[in-house]
Amino acid sequence: MSTPTTTRTTAARPEASLTPAQGVWLVAEREIGGKLRSRSFLISTAILLVLALGGILWSGFQAGSAGTIEVAATADVAGQLPEVEAIEVTEVADRAEAEALVADGEVEAALLPDAQSPTGVLLLADKEAPDSLVSLLSVAPTVELLDPDADGEGPMRYLLGVIFGVVFMMSAITFGSPISMSVIEEKQTRVIEILISAIPARVLLAGKVLGNTILAFGQILLLVAVAVVGLVLTGQTGLLQGLGAPLVWFAVFFVFGFLLLAAMFAAAGSLVSRQEDSGPTLTPVMYLTMIPYFLVLFLGDNPVAMTVMSYVPFSAPVAMPIRLFFGEATWWEPLLSLVILLASCFVVIGLGAKIYENSLLRMGARVKLKDALRG
Repeated sequence: MSTPTTTRTTAARPEASLTPAQGVWLVAEREIGGKLRSRSFLISTAILLVLALGGILWSGFQAGSAGTIEVAATADVAGQLPEVEAIEVTEVADRAEAEALVADGEVEAALLPDAQSPTGVLLLADKEAPDSLVSLLSVAPTVELLDPDADGEGPMRYLLGVIFGVVFMMSAITFGSPISMSVIEEKQTRVIEILISAIPARVLLAGKVLGNTILAFGQILLLVAVAVVGLVLTGQTGLLQGLGAPLVWFAVFFVFGFLLLAAMFAAAGSLVSRQEDSGPTLTPVMYLTMIPYFLVLFLGDNPVAMTVMSYVPFSAPVAMPIRLFFGEATWWEPLLSLVILLASCFVVIGLGAKIYENSLLRMGARVKLKDALRG
């Protein structure tokens, strides 16, 4: 009598079929999807865009309407007034009609003939004479400028420093620090042990950096689009033409500058296992993110300092576009600065990946930097 033989079939264990590129994109999609599903992120982005558009529209309309003074004047005085857009003249027949318009608030002042006045004009106002109108009617001396091209550069240089500096700093902090928090949370909850059993640590790091870089760059493109719309609507096309090339260079520098900082944020987060311990590791990266902004603001008028900062990887995304806007950099300078930034990216990302890979599974106390580099 034969005994039936039971054959046990063992299911084949599926092998990991993800290529490194697929793994990077899978992690990047996870990072992007998590942000886009976050209401706080969407609301904060919408508020940022509205504020940017509102600020541009308000400044444009203010610039268009600032200095426009409504005055009443007799025909002979109106013919003597300078032809400027700042004065809107309503002709009157005599002083009585002019006084009535001023008293009713329909005009800010009235200009009447006066033989005793040095200018031959009497300015009639209700309570206070408009200073801008007094300045226009005053006799000014001949002015000669030794450097006429520098006229008005100070405020514009400061404004560009604020715009480029704030955008770079806020984007780096908004999308860089969550990388650190995500790494720390994954270590604290031990999820990281599951993740790196399926995806290599360097692939995981690359996906996190890529996903947040795409989000940051997308937000920059939205801000640029809003700025263009605002400048066109307010008729500031001259400023828009001047900002064209610097904006393009800012976008290019921003991408690689953010990659540099994002790798540092991820490496800093991997050194600790609790968010309470993240301060000492994140502080140096925060300084590197904020210092360029303040340096450009305080040293923006110093050509030597700006030239040096346009070649330093952490400040080049802010300093170089400003120098390009004012024509202070030759054609090869942004290319050389970009090469330096790319070389710095390779070095820093390589070191960051090594720190990240060697520190992910070290739980408990904060990992010392030299230990993370040694492996």
